[in-house]
Amino acid sequence: MTDTVRTRETAARTEDATPVRVLLVDDEWLVRAGLRTMLTGVEGIEVVGEAADGTFVLEQARETEADVILMDIRMPRTDGLTATRQVRAGDDPPEVIVLTTFDQDELVLSALREGATGYLLKTTPPDRIVEAIRGVAAGAPAFSPRILRTLVDHVTDDRHERRAAALRRLDHLTDTERQMAEAVALGLSNAQIAERLVVSVATVKSYVSRLLTKLDLDNRVQIALLVHDAE
Repeated sequence: MTDTVRTRETAARTEDATPVRVLLVDDEWLVRAGLRTMLTGVEGIEVVGEAADGTFVLEQARETEADVILMDIRMPRTDGLTATRQVRAGDDPPEVIVLTTFDQDELVLSALREGATGYLLKTTPPDRIVEAIRGVAAGAPAFSPRILRTLVDHVTDDRHERRAAALRRLDHLTDTERQMAEAVALGLSNAQIAERLVVSVATVKSYVSRLLTKLDLDNRVQIALLVHDAE
């Protein structure tokens, strides 16, 4: 067995043994209570905190060392978009899944621009929410079907202009960086990318961080959108 394979398998076992720490942010206590009840007892997931609006989310995310935040959009004082931007601007930030009743195109795109990695509607079945939390923690984006349609429509608008701009940005990448970006665009987790490209999970994480810096992007979803724009 090669050192690369040993590293990958060790990283996978370590990730599997550590619960995904989830912070719930919603101004309706019934929603938070329902989510907590739904997630309590789910293997590999631990609810570590709650917030009624976005005002103290950044502080709570640090104190609880949350891995994933389930974030409502419309809340008093500090809304979810602002809170998402603040959280994602920090060092080693948690992933953010927007969980809301609103599916307007402008809100979806704004959430992604602010750094959200997922966007689910509150009508999403519980098992899909659990799957999304696990997926996002592993590096894969998560969207409701209706939200995927919004993203497809966004990508197809002004197709020629978007493709030219995307190609110009991707031209600055090395061959390996381009392969990593294309793997991210497929929605693969870090472990899946590592297996696909025969590298360690740590190497994948390093390359993804490098891509975000080099392309001036905030998260993997934005990398995926850029790659799709260039196709």
